[in-house]
Formats: sequence, structure tokens, C-alpha cells
Amino acid sequence: MKVGVLALQGDVREHISALIACGVHPTTIRRTAELDHIDALVIPGGESTTIAQLAEIFGLFAPIKQRIAAGMPVYGSCAGMILLANEITEAKDDQKTFGGLDITVKRNAFGRQVDSFESDISFDDGSTDLIRAVFIRAPWVERVGKGVRVLARVDDHAVAVRSTHLLATSFHPELTADHRIHRYFIDEVAKPALQKVQ
Repeated sequence: MKVGVLALQGDVREHISALIACGVHPTTIRRTAELDHIDALVIPGGESTTIAQLAEIFGLFAPIKQRIAAGMPVYGSCAGMILLANEITEAKDDQKTFGGLDITVKRNAFGRQVDSFESDISFDDGSTDLIRAVFIRAPWVERVGKGVRVLARVDDHAVAVRSTHLLATSFHPELTADHRIHRYFIDEVAKPALQKVQ
């Protein structure tokens, strides 16, 4: 399986390191020709509007949107969650998303940079071990649509969700040494989705 990391802005290097630790050799994606050669994509945390604008500038926005609609497995953390959401509350004017995940997210729901925090939370991957979650100007999910499963919550707010081929977290697992989320994406989301396509 060939996994790409969208490398326009955000914590690209950290996602690459986490994927390598999971035995995957990812490639950075900045051009459409590179997108054509991957099976799955990771959208990093960063600034969602900036990532969307740069994707437009580099000619990647429409191709990524089309690949997601066609079933390409994608994992988005923080800004990546916003970019996968079908709907955003308190969105900036003309803010675009790749969409595909039937959720409504609220940007900066946990507060500003100064309100960033870490917490040990349960993650519904079959393990009883808590996972360390880093929240930085993080969104939360306000509405979950049909076919979307909640995998983690903080104070009754959904902070990790998945559909058949899409996974999103409002926190940053790439900033910790725990690679469970990336392994979950590879083993439980991407591989089964790709097998259905083949």
C-alpha cells in the first residue's frame, strides 16, 4: 500500500515519522502526478483554510475531492478533520473542504492556542489502554451522520470518527510516541477499503 502525506502546510514531518514507525514508507504529495501514484492519503494538522487554498493553487483540490468521493482511504488530524467534513459551523467566508465525511465540525471548538491541552482518552479500537491526545486549537464534531462511527469523546464531544474509508481525529497523535491511530488507519480503515475496491 502506497500512502501519501499532503505536504502543503502543517505537521507533515511528524506524520511521516509515525507512518514509518508503522512500517509504511510514505511519500509527500504536492502535485497531482504524485497523487496519482498513492492508494491512501494523510491530511495533517495545520491551518485548514491555508491547506485548502494551497491545494487550489497547486491544482490538487479537485483531484483530492474526486479521489475521496471514489473511495480513497484518507486520515485527517485536526485541520484534516475539518477538511474531510461535509459541513463546518463558524466557517470562514468561502471556506472549502474536500468533504466525504458526513459530519458537522466546529472550528477551534476547544478554544484558542492558549487553551491547548493534553488528555488520556479511550479510543474504540478494541484496546482498553488509554491514548494520549494532544489538542491544539482543535475542532470537535457537532453532528454525526449516517454511516459515521464515533471512536473517541472528550466531555461528550466526538473527537475521533470514521466511515468506511475515512478516519478523522480532532487531536494530533503524530505529536506523541503512540502510533495506534496511524496503525488503526492502515490496518482497519485503509486495507479493508482497498480490498473492497480491488
